[in-house]
Amino acid sequence: MYEDFYGLGCKPFQLNPDPAFYFASKQHRRAKAYLDYGVMRNEGFIVITGEIGAGKTTVLRGLLESINHKQVVVGQLVTTQLDAEDTLRMVGAAFGLRVKDVPKSELLIALEAFLLSVAQEGKRCLLIVDEAQNLTMRAVEELRMLSNYQLGNHSLLQSFLLGQPEFRRILQRPEMEQFRQRVAATCHIGPMDLEDTQHYIEHRLQCAGATPGKPEFEQGVFERVHQASGGIPRRINALCDRLLLLGYLSGSTRLTLDHVEQVIGELASEAALPNGTAAVLPEDMPLLLQGRPAAHEVSRLIEQHNDDRLQRLEQSLLRLEHINLQTLALLQRLLGAAGADGAHEPKENET
Repeated sequence: MYEDFYGLGCKPFQLNPDPAFYFASKQHRRAKAYLDYGVMRNEGFIVITGEIGAGKTTVLRGLLESINHKQVVVGQLVTTQLDAEDTLRMVGAAFGLRVKDVPKSELLIALEAFLLSVAQEGKRCLLIVDEAQNLTMRAVEELRMLSNYQLGNHSLLQSFLLGQPEFRRILQRPEMEQFRQRVAATCHIGPMDLEDTQHYIEHRLQCAGATPGKPEFEQGVFERVHQASGGIPRRINALCDRLLLLGYLSGSTRLTLDHVEQVIGELASEAALPNGTAAVLPEDMPLLLQGRPAAHEVSRLIEQHNDDRLQRLEQSLLRLEHINLQTLALLQRLLGAAGADGAHEPKENET
C-alpha cells in the first residue's frame, strides 16, 4: 500500500519469517554458529530457544538454505500437544513414511530401516522440531531413543529443537538428565540491543529497495522503537509497518517521535476490548507501552480482567462444592435406606 510512496520494491516489515531479510545481529550470529557447528558435528541434539518473534525460525531457514540437500535429508516437525506415540508418527510422516494404522513396533522398525538406507547412500538425516516447548516428557524421551540408532560409530539421526524460553526450564528437570547428556550445544536468542535494533530497521529497508533518507527518521525514533518493542524482531516489524503506513497517510517521508507515539497509542487501543477490559493478548503482541503513563492503565485493565476471572473461578468452585454436598447427602440417605431394608429381611433360622 505504501511501497510506491517510499520507493520500495516490497514491504520491508512483514511478520512472516523471510530468509531474504535475514539480519545477522549479535544474538543471531551466535545462534547460527551453533547450528552450523551442529550440522558439522552430525550427532546429538542442538537446542535453540528464544522469545516469540525473536527470529529462531528465520535463523533456521537461513541454515536450511546453506546446507547441501543432496547430502542431508531434512524432516521438519512443528509440534502441538501430542503424546509420545503421536510425536513418533509425526516424525515418520516428516520423512515420508506411511504411519496411518501402523503399530508402534512396526513404525520404529520402518524408521530404523529408513535411516539405515539413507546412511548407506552416503547421506544423513536431520530432524527439526519447532515449538519444542509443547513436547511432553514422554515425547522428548521418544526423540532421545531415536538418537540411539547408529551405524558403526555414527548416529543415524541428528535433531535440532527450537522452542520458547520455557523449554529451557523443562530441560533442567531432574528426569531430563539422560536427554541433557545427548545435547551437543544450546543457545538462547535474547532481544537485540539498541544498536542492533537500528541496524535491523535500516537493513530491512535496504533489502526492500529503500534509498538513503527515504524514509527519514527523527532523532530518538530508533531508541523509542527499541524501548517499545523490547528488541524483539517481530515486535519491531509490527510497529515499523504501522509507522510507515502512518507516514504514508499523513504524506510525510520523515518519521518523527510523534508518529511513533501515535502508532503506540493506536496499537494499545486495539489491544483493549470494547467494554473497557483488557484483551487476553497473544505473547507476540508488541509491548508498546513500556515506560509510558498509559502502561499503568493497561496494567490496571489486565489486573481487573484477571480479578474477574478469579471471581468466576471461585463462584464455580462454590457451586461444585454445593453439588458435592448434595450428592453426599443423597448417598447417605440411600445407604440408610439400604440398611433399614436389610434389618427387615428374615434370618435363616426364622420360620
